[in-house]
Amino acid sequence: MKRILVINPNSSIAVTEGLRAALAPFEGPVRFDCIEIAESPATIFTEEDVARAGLGVADRIRRDPGADGYIIACFSDPGLDLARSITAKPVFGCQEAGILTAMARADRFAIVALGPASVARHMRRMRAMGVLGRLAGELDLGGVSAEDAGRSDAVYAKTRAVGQELARMGAGALVPGCAGFAPRRAQLERDLGIAVVDPVLAAAGMAMGAVLA
Repeated sequence: MKRILVINPNSSIAVTEGLRAALAPFEGPVRFDCIEIAESPATIFTEEDVARAGLGVADRIRRDPGADGYIIACFSDPGLDLARSITAKPVFGCQEAGILTAMARADRFAIVALGPASVARHMRRMRAMGVLGRLAGELDLGGVSAEDAGRSDAVYAKTRAVGQELARMGAGALVPGCAGFAPRRAQLERDLGIAVVDPVLAAAGMAMGAVLA
């Protein structure tokens, strides 16, 4: 059986458990091994967090060279380019995968970020990807944790309100900007009436296609 290592670059065990639950229905032809990085903060907020998490991601890949593919389960894609430079195995970042999948679902997409500091990082990545012309907008939740993104009813209500505003701005697909949103993806899609693309599931689909081809 093919094995894909799913690296949660933060230290939240609850987020890792959410990833396992979201990916469980897709196991069979592949196995998803989900891990967190204990030395990281519980949420990746700052540029320093991203830089340190990127090094942690690279270290986990070096320590597990037998995996058939890797997923970086953080919307900032920490260490993505570094990871691709140290292994010939396929490596997928969930921001990149989520955006590409959203553009396959709708003409214009939008992002919900955890906090304002994340938006600038996301914009840089989208500029490098050349996809800003398809972006309807990005709004943030004012600074919430990755764990609360998928578990807090108050955060969900705020996410739904932000998603409704982004839909009014022309988004036909929404990408939640954190792996922690996974447990609420289906509910959010029902409530908004537009496609909601879980970035980790998007990366998982691409990874499965790569390792099973």
